[in-house]
Amino acid sequence: MTTVTPAQTHLHLRADATYPFDARGVAKRFRHAAIFGALDVLQGGEAMEFINDHDPLPLLEQLHNRYGDHLEWAYLERGPQMVRIRFSKKG
Repeated sequence: MTTVTPAQTHLHLRADATYPFDARGVAKRFRHAAIFGALDVLQGGEAMEFINDHDPLPLLEQLHNRYGDHLEWAYLERGPQMVRIRFSKKG
């Protein structure tokens, strides 16, 4: 039997330190909480590629209020059917 320690439960194994988050598969009532949780566990220098079915302008305002200058974002794709945003946590 293999024992997993708490430190091993959140390994950062991606060489590019960018992790995908497709919000389209998350129930709308849980989306913001799930996104905050995902961003909270990112370490400095890591990023999350966020995919959504609409432009999340209210969410971006909430993220600015919550993280201030510790989080940067840039649109990778901004279409009517899909939006992709790269969120980067400063180190």
